[in-house]
Amino acid sequence: MPSFDTHVTVNGVPQPATSGEPLIEVLNRVGLELPQVCYHPQLGPIQTCDTCLVNVNGELVRSCATRVAAGQTVQTETDAARTSRAAAFDKLLGNHLLYCTVCDNNNGNCVMHNTTALLKVEHQVTPYQPKPYPKDETNPFYRYDPDQCILCGRCVEACQNLQVNETLTINWEDPHPRVLWDGGRPINESSCVSCGHCVSVCPCNALMEKSMLGEAGLMTDLPLPVFHAAIDLVKAAEPSTGYGPILQLSETEAAIREESIERTKTVCTYCGVGCSFEVWTKARHILKIEPTHGPANGVSTCIKGKFGWDYVNSEKRLTTPLIRENGAFRPASWDEALGLIARRFREIRAQHGPDALGFIASSKCTNEEAWLMQKLGRAVIGTNNIDNCSRYCQSPATMGLWRTVGYGGDSGSIHDLEQAGLVIGIGTNTAESHPVLATRVKRAHKLRGQRLIVADLREHEMARRADLFIRPNPGTDFVWVTAVAKYILDHGLEDRAFIERWVNGLDEYRASIAPYTLAYAEEVTGINQDTLKQIAHEIVQADGTCIMWAMGVTQQCGGSETSTAISNLLLITGNYMRPGAGAYPLRGHNNVQGASDMGAMPNFVGGYQKIDDSAVREKFAARWGVELPQKAGLDNHEMVDAIYQGTLKAMYLKGEEMGIVDSNANYVDAAFERLEFFVVQDVFFSHTASFADVVLPASPSLEKEGTFTNTERRIQRLYRALEPLGDSKPDWEIIQLVANALGAGWNYTHPSEIMEEIAALVPLYSGVTYERLEGFKSLQWPVLPDGSDTPLLFTEGFPFPDRKARLYPASFIAPQETPDAEYDLHLNNGRMLEHFHEGNMTFKSPGITEKVPGTFVEVSPELARERGLESGRLVRLVSRHGDVRVRVLVTDWVEGKQLYMPMNTPDARQAVNRLTGSHTDLSTHTPAYKDTAVRMEILPEEGENPLPRVNHRYGHPTPQRGVEVERKWRRADYRFPGALEGRVQIARRVAPETSTPTGMGSDD
Repeated sequence: MPSFDTHVTVNGVPQPATSGEPLIEVLNRVGLELPQVCYHPQLGPIQTCDTCLVNVNGELVRSCATRVAAGQTVQTETDAARTSRAAAFDKLLGNHLLYCTVCDNNNGNCVMHNTTALLKVEHQVTPYQPKPYPKDETNPFYRYDPDQCILCGRCVEACQNLQVNETLTINWEDPHPRVLWDGGRPINESSCVSCGHCVSVCPCNALMEKSMLGEAGLMTDLPLPVFHAAIDLVKAAEPSTGYGPILQLSETEAAIREESIERTKTVCTYCGVGCSFEVWTKARHILKIEPTHGPANGVSTCIKGKFGWDYVNSEKRLTTPLIRENGAFRPASWDEALGLIARRFREIRAQHGPDALGFIASSKCTNEEAWLMQKLGRAVIGTNNIDNCSRYCQSPATMGLWRTVGYGGDSGSIHDLEQAGLVIGIGTNTAESHPVLATRVKRAHKLRGQRLIVADLREHEMARRADLFIRPNPGTDFVWVTAVAKYILDHGLEDRAFIERWVNGLDEYRASIAPYTLAYAEEVTGINQDTLKQIAHEIVQADGTCIMWAMGVTQQCGGSETSTAISNLLLITGNYMRPGAGAYPLRGHNNVQGASDMGAMPNFVGGYQKIDDSAVREKFAARWGVELPQKAGLDNHEMVDAIYQGTLKAMYLKGEEMGIVDSNANYVDAAFERLEFFVVQDVFFSHTASFADVVLPASPSLEKEGTFTNTERRIQRLYRALEPLGDSKPDWEIIQLVANALGAGWNYTHPSEIMEEIAALVPLYSGVTYERLEGFKSLQWPVLPDGSDTPLLFTEGFPFPDRKARLYPASFIAPQETPDAEYDLHLNNGRMLEHFHEGNMTFKSPGITEKVPGTFVEVSPELARERGLESGRLVRLVSRHGDVRVRVLVTDWVEGKQLYMPMNTPDARQAVNRLTGSHTDLSTHTPAYKDTAVRMEILPEEGENPLPRVNHRYGHPTPQRGVEVERKWRRADYRFPGALEGRVQIARRVAPETSTPTGMGSDD
């Protein structure tokens, strides 16, 4: 709820308000039915439609752009205000055909339709004028119809100032203005990233998802001649009947649609941002994703969250269990598959002991499913050999935070990143790996003057936007971060009061960093000393510093040490315990945070309670009725080695493509072949599944209920939108079936019952219930038993006995594979915007695959010149661990002898992890994926550029400060509606002086 500090008088009644807020928000809270076509609360005042005019202190003003001030007198129903609003809306109708009954957007949320009804428009004065432009249907996901576009500018504002991709503009000076992509390019040849912001905020049908067209309505799939005849019929009827009867017909049709269209809240299953939205379905057809007010994302999405759902109905879905027999897979019943699993697990446990089995939980699955997986391993089999894919990415960040501040999660919320005076990104390609989170940083940087520093090997989008971009030598972030910290301490720039009150270990820490002078840092990292001084002063002077980091830091031999150094730097500068500051290790998967929270780790049970703590084991034993094993188990990395050693005989893996995403993939593949028994549970027959003895068909997130926990520690519910396909089942049901086949006797009937058990055993989740997570509600752990949560950590101290944080003396661990005479190039790798991880889900989308058909290797222009390379040339990359054949993409995103390969590929033979090695972070065993040296062999084959011209990277954005409505106001044909009162009167039914709410609130 907003905090009120004043009041305004609205139609004679005092109303509470907040100084400086848009007046329209006050009017919406009151419940007045005020038209507001261009206004959207998440975009702010755009001022193009003039439909929200009211009288303030006797003057006609736009209520969206008028800020609340004490003592304002507001009148919404004067003749001048009502007539001017009607005149303004009539101008909009001149740009828009009302054919609602046969329109796919006639779903109760069309602002143009609803405003026509609200104003009781019977006839329009301004004649409809089509624009001399064709529809743009070039983008695979959405289309733009200029003839329906009312030029409200919502899409432009969203693109320029919310997504901050800066692709869309309006050519206000043109005789026939329209929305432009890159100044007039076809959408599919522009810088558009297909994030869907423009479509989601469009108040009519000018921008629509192609998946909606011809599918949403009862009569919207009419052949074009019939469709146009229906529109002509509506226009012919309007002069005699008025719009009233026509709108009644369309509202009846919209009501009938409600019987067949389901709108189900879900949470995105891709990255760790945790976007939530409604998925609209009609039978199994996914009509669209509709973001509205998700707590992490609002109306924002990326290409994957908005359009990347084809995999759910892919013909490649697994729909029945499979059993390997005589070297091939055959379909099997659930009873047969479960019987085989139970028999082989029992045999192996009896012969070799429980630690001969290993269990891999999935970061794509729900908290409840991760909980059951670790419970199956511990309580049913009797082993702590349980892990999840956080081992591959975020364990070092968690370790660094445990050492220093006690909690291994983001210090605050995405909102804190927006509030910060300075954001530093280290080893994170945020705009592609966490795109919606990146929009908030880009927005604050563009509109609020937030400072941005980026440290990375590649000059990606965030690097190009940064106020300062540095390119340290590979694997040396620890050195420059620590040198900056030493400089701050040496010059007395630290936050002494904060350290004295809240931090231990300063003297030991100061001694440990003595070698890290600026001169040494320059020698090791290549960053000059003046630049390092600048970074130090930027941090000290900023009104709050947030540091984001990701796999460029964690996937190194010293990932834990660098993560520790980052937290140390934040501690000495007082950048914890306050809004707009803190540590933000950006989680890569939708539930990688939750999988670890649930205890899918070899040395912790749920909530990071140590397995070797007898009190913890006793608590769990009392609930589960069995004794838990005391000895810490094997992690992912150790399990693979144990297979070679002959001590791990069987593995149960769900929802992970371990054969491609683990490092040294050739070594891992060979390990899988040595297993005596291997169970893989997945949505698709993955590369990893090809090694299995039994493959179990799982259901994706749209076919189950449960919870995910995002990078901000935010717990959110997802609801079942579709029934499981074929004979597939939600993972929690499958795990229970396996457990019961082994005699466990579990009887969960709904994931909420599993959460009740989690809350009883995990203090971080003690107040979590499904009721408290209903709809779009969320909670950020720790959650107290009364349901109060913790958006900002450490406000009352740190979770150590004395409530003080700890400066931790970390050490620099140099890269292991530095280039040499034989392997003379450094190979980096990571994600792309369009695909997720290896691409098992996103390559099922034809539209996404059109944008990025496969993998490639980025080569710098200078290296390309040196070796005679052009984009499309086939090369062989050879490392100490394997080789791949891949095509070249020449780009200045990389420099010198740096190479970069995306992780995504539809061909397992081209996976970048054929090249990476088995060396790891020393503290957590996270593979050092980013520490790989290769040589390049040029092959004779030439081919097409591996990045098609329809990819957004070839586009040319057109940045500007939003919609630039002042240019519209300068047009000769524009007049402020108040000046039109005497000239334009719209025929309409008389509206009452005051109105009651009809649901037209601030979302319209």
